[in-house]
Amino acid sequence: MGLENILPTYHRSPTKLPISLNKLCRSKERVLLGFVCFGLVVACFGTVFFLPELRTGIALPSLNSVYKVYEHVQKVGPEFILQLPPLAKDDIHEGKSQQHHGQIDKPDFHLLEDQARLRAKIETEERLELEQNQLKVLPKPMIPSSKSETGVSGSTTQPDGGIKGESSVTVRDQLKNRLPMVQGGGDLEPDIRAKRETVRKMMKHAWDNYATYAWGKNELRPISHKGHSASIFGSGNFGASIVDGLDTLYIMGFMDEFKRGRDWVEENLNLTGVSSELSVFETNIRFVGGLLSCFAITGDSMFREKALHIAEKLLPAFNTLTGIPHALINIGTGTSKNYAWASSGSSILSEFGTMSLEFNYLSDVTGNPVFRQKIEQIIQVIKKQDRPDGLYPNYLNPKTGRWGQQHISMGALGDSFYEYLLKSWLQSAKTNDEAKQMYVDAMDTAVGKLIQKSNGGLTYFAEMKFNRLEHKMDHLACFSGGMLALGGTHLEEPLKSKHIELGKAITHTCHESYDRSSTKLGPEAFRFSDAIEAKALKSNEKYYILRPEVIESYFVLWRLTHDVRYRQWGWEAVQALEKHCRVDGGYTGLKNVYSDEPTQDDVQQSFFLAETLKYLYLLFSDDELISLDEWVFNTEAHPLPIKKVNPLYRGKFVKYSDYVVYNVFIHFKMLLMTI
Repeated sequence: MGLENILPTYHRSPTKLPISLNKLCRSKERVLLGFVCFGLVVACFGTVFFLPELRTGIALPSLNSVYKVYEHVQKVGPEFILQLPPLAKDDIHEGKSQQHHGQIDKPDFHLLEDQARLRAKIETEERLELEQNQLKVLPKPMIPSSKSETGVSGSTTQPDGGIKGESSVTVRDQLKNRLPMVQGGGDLEPDIRAKRETVRKMMKHAWDNYATYAWGKNELRPISHKGHSASIFGSGNFGASIVDGLDTLYIMGFMDEFKRGRDWVEENLNLTGVSSELSVFETNIRFVGGLLSCFAITGDSMFREKALHIAEKLLPAFNTLTGIPHALINIGTGTSKNYAWASSGSSILSEFGTMSLEFNYLSDVTGNPVFRQKIEQIIQVIKKQDRPDGLYPNYLNPKTGRWGQQHISMGALGDSFYEYLLKSWLQSAKTNDEAKQMYVDAMDTAVGKLIQKSNGGLTYFAEMKFNRLEHKMDHLACFSGGMLALGGTHLEEPLKSKHIELGKAITHTCHESYDRSSTKLGPEAFRFSDAIEAKALKSNEKYYILRPEVIESYFVLWRLTHDVRYRQWGWEAVQALEKHCRVDGGYTGLKNVYSDEPTQDDVQQSFFLAETLKYLYLLFSDDELISLDEWVFNTEAHPLPIKKVNPLYRGKFVKYSDYVVYNVFIHFKMLLMTI
């Protein structure tokens, strides 16, 4: 028998198929075929659209060439990419049916809604790209040299803070209506300009000595001429003073120093493989906040990637039963815990409540929602708890979600939680109504139950322990003067006037705590009784560690009121710092502010660079330099841009690649619906 007689007929005669294509490709096989096709499309397009090395420009030249091809695809994409059906314009709004090839069809409102939403995103992206192109043609700000306020060759510093070259139009005038001012901004008055230059020289002295004696270490011992590291930084050398001081350097125009610090961060700041126990709170406000601030100000994506790297190392601390993070995390193992002394292992209000500015902004600039989700979880846990007398205790158990020891304070353990409620609302361009309401409610209760007035007429925040007031106010609580005044300017009456006046009164009290000491610098805490007012009693309350909170309120109140007393008080602080804290190797804290010849503690804190000197510099600068209308300061004084108001926000928006992926998804969805 021939081979042709053995083979089935349809194998020998392909033109005669006894089995139809529909029978050959059953429904399950069609689904499998669809998934295979979709996988191939994603694999092909994904290599172009999503590999980060193709976007950063650090890969091989061939990969960069691929990305250039992708950019061309973006431009000509509409010519060959599957397009969505055109929008029904008037019919969508009028509820009418559409005419299509002579037939009347009911519109698919879900599809039309998706199309409209996508089209709006694409138009937003095109608008933002146009704005960015317009910003690119703007001349770069002329940067003062590290040695003086004088600009580049052939330029002279003008009284208004701009730098005048061949044209009569200053750089400040060019930038005023386009970009927020992040450098320059000198005051018109020569006396004020001279005071600002003094502060600038203080920063130079502090930074140069850190660079000389402790480069790469966390902090400086200015008398011993060596590095220093507090327990909050663990056992590693993470350059805390570098990261904390970078945005201050940039704002002051120290570009050589900024460049050196920036390069150190790029080359050395890496937590991978490091086994060290860090404070989640301090790492967030100093490192994540400082890096994000530098990203916003400069646009250098390296800072954003470093901030993301560090924040990701903190995420395991949130893996608790409630989502309330622990205070400490081992960045090598991912294990976390709370301080043993904190109310039976509770988390601290001012720590887990001081993450929102950095984490929300990080989600917006990276497109990764996990950080915002962590904050939302914290807020929901807090809102579910009944508050004793409407107050927020300083401790919350991360296992049970219940409040711990009944201790309420506007100072240590509580302070920045309230600050971040207000600033989260402001950062969102006042769209975060939840944060606003929580802030208003918290202030109503705190003002009603904690605000006291001394026999001498000084207004202060007392603390409460187990329903009993302790008439003590921390230096840390002095930030509240500026916070209340700032919040008041954005609230309606009667809260507006009430909060502004209260902020002024508290700031006056904090100034009195400085003025009543021998050094004219304030103690760590001060008390009120029939015998004393605004003075420390205990030896462990008399020290000053270069803290910024009082000066912070001077700065905010000056910006809001232009009352010259705040600049006068700030200058008093400058003179006191120069007299008692300046040493050949930098600046040191004091152990007793009431001593005529105080013992020095030999530590230059990183926040002295980040906060104290920055606030003093801005106090003697033009209001437009880091304007309060465009920026919010995190609790380490790192300015973060306000969404929808500040063009330096640099949030991620939908790209054309997202539009292509959406097309693929829609058509794959339609394929599945036909099976």
